[in-house]
Amino acid sequence: MSFGQGGPFDGPGGGTPDWDALADESEARARRKRWMMIGGGAVATLAIAGIVAAAVMNSSSPGGKPTDRSTASGQSAAPDDKPSFPDVSVPPPPNPRDYISDPRKDTAPLTPATLFPQKSMVVGEHSYPQTATDSSTDCTAAAQGALVSSLTHNGCKQLLRATYAKDGVAVTVGVAVFDSPAKATAVMNDSKPNLMPLSGGGVPANFCQGTKCRMTTNATGRYAYFTIAGYTNGQDVNASDTKAQQINRDGGSYAFAQIAQRGRDQAAKAAEKQLQDARRKAGKS
Repeated sequence: MSFGQGGPFDGPGGGTPDWDALADESEARARRKRWMMIGGGAVATLAIAGIVAAAVMNSSSPGGKPTDRSTASGQSAAPDDKPSFPDVSVPPPPNPRDYISDPRKDTAPLTPATLFPQKSMVVGEHSYPQTATDSSTDCTAAAQGALVSSLTHNGCKQLLRATYAKDGVAVTVGVAVFDSPAKATAVMNDSKPNLMPLSGGGVPANFCQGTKCRMTTNATGRYAYFTIAGYTNGQDVNASDTKAQQINRDGGSYAFAQIAQRGRDQAAKAAEKQLQDARRKAGKS
């Protein structure tokens, strides 16, 4: 049986390989590979020679360090040293707590509009519309019972209040300002949280007057904060109550959050000023 003419291996029909043709093709591939290696080596040699020549031309010393070169005007050019930058140090970021603890730093406007700017008190999934706000430098006017003497004794500077109400319950939040954290802590430790409730906006004038309501006191920085919560219809709050207790807890959380935010806002403003000062200093260097 004869097969048609083909390459070193015949087609699908199969057959005996042409060993002479395979040998010739293998030798041709080997020659091409050798020439490629020789050519690549020559290129690499030329490249290395070029790099060495450039290095010799640009250096007058064995170490290869740059030397002064003459400019077109005959003057000597400065060495190619690394650029230098002014040494500008930026202070660490301000601590927000410092701005609610030190009256010299705590200088932002303090009004009901800045401390309680939201139209609703939102704590977690709970939201309560704001019904009334007020502020007084006569702290005793916004307190009752034993809290009056505690505020007076510790030098209360200002007392801000806001009331929030929903579904028949309401809470008045009060924030008192002092000269130091020690004074605010002393008021907290007195455990006399009898804040005067603030009526208005649907909350009646007799809210928490002559009825049992929930009250708390706490402090952070130079601020003491209070809550008084109960039913707007005059119903007493008992130990098993949940609605009045919930709005009372939310009022305390909200007061703390607003004071803390005041510290963060002032610290952020101070940090921005530090950055601007550092940039100006760098520009003048």
